[in-house]
Amino acid sequence: MIVDERFVTYINSLDTENTSFLEELEKTAKEAYVPIIRREMQSLLKLLLAMKRPIRILEVGTAVGFSALLMAEYNPVACEITTIENYEKRIPIAKENFAKAGRDQMITLLEGDAAEVLKTLQEPYDFIFMDAAKGQYIHFFPDIMRLLAPGGMLVSDNVLQDGDVLESHYAITKRNRTIHSRMRDYLYELKHSDVLETSIIPLGDGVALSIKKKKEEKENR
Repeated sequence: MIVDERFVTYINSLDTENTSFLEELEKTAKEAYVPIIRREMQSLLKLLLAMKRPIRILEVGTAVGFSALLMAEYNPVACEITTIENYEKRIPIAKENFAKAGRDQMITLLEGDAAEVLKTLQEPYDFIFMDAAKGQYIHFFPDIMRLLAPGGMLVSDNVLQDGDVLESHYAITKRNRTIHSRMRDYLYELKHSDVLETSIIPLGDGVALSIKKKKEEKENR
């Protein structure tokens, strides 16, 4: 927890509930120890969708389909969502959830390693949500940049690793040092890219919001 838990609890207490289907799905996921986005991140996603009104959405990391269904439910405009998942046990669960929610025509689940699947995609996306293996974000980055439309938004979740990202390399346990190093590299790329405007926010486990600049914006700088 990178923000005082009392503040988080209070802020979340002000939030309204999601649809009954999403509420039940969140409860079931937590009982099965399946990671889904935190309440404060859900609230932020709803706000971003209301602001951007994206038509084509790409999600990297489906899990049981909660985030994709949240975006399908709360995006104020009709949209197409493509989501990628590699964990075989969760794929049929996600597909079942999409069908139960009546969103299986709106959401397309692509199975496989995101590093390979991303290379097969061609169309630009208005909104990309990254919530997959944190150590892989830096490897996904070139294809994510290729697929993100000018003016599009990239949302990268869990980028501060419960605060570990600010620690020295030597203060991190050996098994987590590779992820720690790769996430630092990823955040550096987001903040130093000539084509992105990025803000890193200490919300949830840390979220980076990036906008891909349009050609005229880059030329005027």
